[in-house]
Amino acid sequence: MFEYRIAGLGVSSDLEAPGFAPVSLRAAPDIVIRRSAVAPCLDDALADGPTWAMRPGRFLLDVPRIVRFLLSDGRLIEYEAAPGAERDDVAAFTVSVALGILLQQRGLATLHASAVSVAGRAVLFLGASGAGKSTLASALAQRGYPLVADDFCVLRLGPDGPRVQPDGGLCRLWAETIDELGLERWRGPPVRGRLSKFYVAPALSAAGGEASLPLGPAYVLRETRAPLRPGIERPNIVDAALILRAAAFRPGVVAKLGQASLYFAVAAAMGNGAGLFELTRAMSFEALDGVIAQLEAHWAEAGLMPAAAVQPSRALA
Repeated sequence: MFEYRIAGLGVSSDLEAPGFAPVSLRAAPDIVIRRSAVAPCLDDALADGPTWAMRPGRFLLDVPRIVRFLLSDGRLIEYEAAPGAERDDVAAFTVSVALGILLQQRGLATLHASAVSVAGRAVLFLGASGAGKSTLASALAQRGYPLVADDFCVLRLGPDGPRVQPDGGLCRLWAETIDELGLERWRGPPVRGRLSKFYVAPALSAAGGEASLPLGPAYVLRETRAPLRPGIERPNIVDAALILRAAAFRPGVVAKLGQASLYFAVAAAMGNGAGLFELTRAMSFEALDGVIAQLEAHWAEAGLMPAAAVQPSRALA
């Protein structure tokens, strides 16, 4: 069995998770991942779709021609690989899609996000697949801001506001991005055998066993397209709540599990803290330096870093 600490939870798995650093758990695991026969349908399902079905405490998910999962009580992931499925494909869907949904099933606010550490706070980047979350987080890690999480990020509400647990995971980047960012020496194995996407360890990563970080600003990434203009804007609380719910790891699961109030509470806590913002920028590698300079200026305004650390020559055009 392999052991990991992901989102602050102990995970024991009979399937290796190449994107996470193994640890030695000192207590019983919070989550178990194991190979098992998984029925193709779920008895007494209260809701279903073409590739999924659910009832209280159970979630059946089918990835055609690759793997079928049964998630139970936020604690157990059982998987059955399809005939001929590649092990890398099974592992990739297990530690991303299945684990992310299990965290939601566990009642945790789970966002589709990447995060870095800025002055001891977790700064989040939200958005759909392809929005550039991992690219921006990796570029920031190269510049001295340790990577905290990639793909999904769990927020826990505490007395001092939302907190994020570093998971020790690696970024998942396309080969072109690795070349453009100069990360070739940190490139690891492919995420899936037939894709040119790889696990990458940026220059700095926060270890999964480290203490949780208070939440800093969170940014929803948008591409500059008319009528949108480059810049950072703060939406009103109602829009922020809708934006955050849409940024859940699987928004449809939020509704099915009746967790809308949880994400509203997180959005309200963000509003009372460092805030949720929309970051509109050009999606090009040439623009990255300017985007990072704009973020650093925003962090300086928020008191997260000294204004002297911002380099005006890199300001966003």
